[in-house]
Amino acid sequence: MKVFIVGANGQIGEHLVNLLKKSKEHTVRAMVRKKEQAEAFEKLGIETRLADLEGTVDDIAEAAKGCDAIIFTAGSGGHTGADKTLLIDLDGAAKTVEAAQKIGIKRFMMVSAIHAHRREKWNSIKPYMVAKHHADKILEQSGLTYTIIRPGGLLNEPGTGKVSIAEDLDAASIPREDVAQTIITALTMENTFNRSFDLVSGEDLISDALNKI
Repeated sequence: MKVFIVGANGQIGEHLVNLLKKSKEHTVRAMVRKKEQAEAFEKLGIETRLADLEGTVDDIAEAAKGCDAIIFTAGSGGHTGADKTLLIDLDGAAKTVEAAQKIGIKRFMMVSAIHAHRREKWNSIKPYMVAKHHADKILEQSGLTYTIIRPGGLLNEPGTGKVSIAEDLDAASIPREDVAQTIITALTMENTFNRSFDLVSGEDLISDALNKI
């Protein structure tokens, strides 16, 4: 598969790009917003396209054309306000879903947030959770072959390769590296198709945890 990474310059995105670059099964195309980001990736031999989630659906579709799968891991970041959260985490995700539909990419993986599907657990950063909740709903209703992964608190520690996966988990944390590895492992696993789940550090190897869902 040629995999289109939306949010390639983010922290999970960079892990995904590196894993796919090393993959013997898949190839990668990175979507970035700035020319200097594209130049940095291209120096590493990574195919890139310039597009902006605040731009048009057609722009995103053109950037993704020729790919077989999309992984959406973009985010407005913690330093922005609720307006950017709506524009990137919600509308940017919705535009990317529309772009996939437009050009016939069926496989779509979404990086969401733990408990995004459970309003009663939203204790903080509510605009972010609202955006993630509705972006996930849009994907679920899109007709695409989706997987929605809802990781817990994200860490920059080295991955352990061991996780816990279930429809509902208590709040906990997980290294970004393990989130990225879980995404890549799930990419072609049919039992993850049209499924959503929470993801935190745990005791099971990633492949074993995914096989149990």
